[in-house]
Amino acid sequence: MWNIRPLRADEIEVRAQIVNANGFSVLLYKNARADMNVLDETFGPSNWQRRHLVVKNNLFCSVLIWDDEKKEWIEKQDVGKPSNAEAEKGEASDSFKRACTNIGIGRELYTAPFIWIRSLKDEIDSSSGKPRLSYKVKIHVHRIEYSEKKISFLQLADEAGNIRFTYPQGSGGNAPQEPQTQNQGQHNTKQGQQREGVLSEIVDFVNAKKIPPQAVSEMVHQKFKKQSTDALNVGELKALLNALRQAYGSR
Repeated sequence: MWNIRPLRADEIEVRAQIVNANGFSVLLYKNARADMNVLDETFGPSNWQRRHLVVKNNLFCSVLIWDDEKKEWIEKQDVGKPSNAEAEKGEASDSFKRACTNIGIGRELYTAPFIWIRSLKDEIDSSSGKPRLSYKVKIHVHRIEYSEKKISFLQLADEAGNIRFTYPQGSGGNAPQEPQTQNQGQHNTKQGQQREGVLSEIVDFVNAKKIPPQAVSEMVHQKFKKQSTDALNVGELKALLNALRQAYGSR
C-alpha cells in the first residue's frame, strides 16, 4: 500500500536485555524521532497526524495518513506501555511507535536474529549479587542490509569500533576478543548461581526456537509488568522459562 523504506543503521537503537556473567543479549528498536522522520519523508509533514485516546486506563495512539486517491484519512492504532522513568510520556511515545509499526515503519526489526554478545573484561558488574552490564558499554548498529523486507546482514560494534556481532555468522567482520574470566568469588551465592543457570536456559531455548527478542520482551512486560529480564528474580525467571516453553513448545 505504502512504499516505506527500511530503517538505516543510524536510525536503529540497541538495548541490553538478558545479562549473565558471560555476556548479554540485545534488542534492536526505533525511537519516535525515527518514526516522525520517516513519516515526513514518505508522506510529507502535512499529510499525517497523530491522536491519543485513553480507553479503560490504557493510552492508545492513532496515526492517520492522508490518502489522496480516496480523499480520506487512513488510520492505524495501537496501545502503549509506560516506561520506568516518565510513565505518561513513555506510554505516549510507545503507543505512537507501535502505531507506526502497524503502518510499516521499522517492521523489519522483527526479523532480527537473537543477538548474544560475549562480554569482555570489566563489561559485567556482579558486585551487587547479580550480573549487570556496565554503563560504559555502548553497542550500536554498524551495518545492516535487507532482502525482501527482512534483515539479511547485521553487524553490531562497540564504541572502540570492534565488531561484536555478525549475522549470518562467519559472513565477515572482526572477531571480538575472548572474554576474560570473571572473579568467580562474586558468583558463589546459591541464588546468583541459580539465576545465571535459569538465564542460560532461557538463552538456549530462545536460540533453539528462534524466538524474536521482541516476543520475550512483550512476555516479560505482560506477565510481570517489568521492562526487562534484568528486573526478574529467580522465581520469575523460572516462570518466564515455563511460559516460553508453553508458548513455543518444549525442546
